[in-house]
Amino acid sequence: MSKTFVAGFIFSYLLVLFSIYSLGMLLASISPNMKTANLLCSLFYFPMLLLSGATLPYEVMPEMMQKVTNMLPLTQGIKLLKGTTLGMPMDDVLVPVIIMIALAVISIGISIRFFRWE
Repeated sequence: MSKTFVAGFIFSYLLVLFSIYSLGMLLASISPNMKTANLLCSLFYFPMLLLSGATLPYEVMPEMMQKVTNMLPLTQGIKLLKGTTLGMPMDDVLVPVIIMIALAVISIGISIRFFRWE
């Protein structure tokens, strides 16, 4: 196992965590209290997990469903981890990296602006 592989995998893993946690912060910031935040996160994360390709193979989904799930950050994260693990060219993983970084920056910005728990 090369150092490049390990570094790429760790970077990919941390980027996925960062983008998912930033979404959680966004959902919590627009919620009036902790119970509502918990409900919103559950309603958002479980379908995202189901449709991300982690539970159902992404490649066998209908094309329309693939287009919808491509907008989910966990789908992009799994593509990134898969690309890193399989040693795919950097061109194939650049789009997921850009999507997840943009999503994280936007989510954190909105979270900081609108956080209002009692």
